[in-house]
Amino acid sequence: MRLFVAAVALMICLWPLLGAQSLVANSSDLPPPAPAAAAGTPDAGGAGRASADAAAALHAKRTECLKQAKLRKLVGAQKTVYLKDCLATP
Repeated sequence: MRLFVAAVALMICLWPLLGAQSLVANSSDLPPPAPAAAAGTPDAGGAGRASADAAAALHAKRTECLKQAKLRKLVGAQKTVYLKDCLATP
C-alpha cells in the first residue's frame, strides 16, 4: 500500500513536467459536431416522443400484468400465457 501511495504522489508531482497538457485533447483535434435536424422539417421530435410514450405505456402495462400474475400465483406456462393475453388486450 505504501508503494502505491508513493507512486501516485510521484506521478502527481511529475505530471506538469511530463507535458500533461499535450495529453489533453485540443478542441481542434475533436471531430465537428453532428449537424442538427433541418429547421424546415415539421415535427422533427414528434416521432421519437411518440415511441417513447408508447414504450412507457407498454412498460406500465407489463408491470401491472406481472403484478396481477403474482397475485393469482401463476407460474411457468400459465404465467406466460396470462402475460401474452394481458399484453394483447388494449
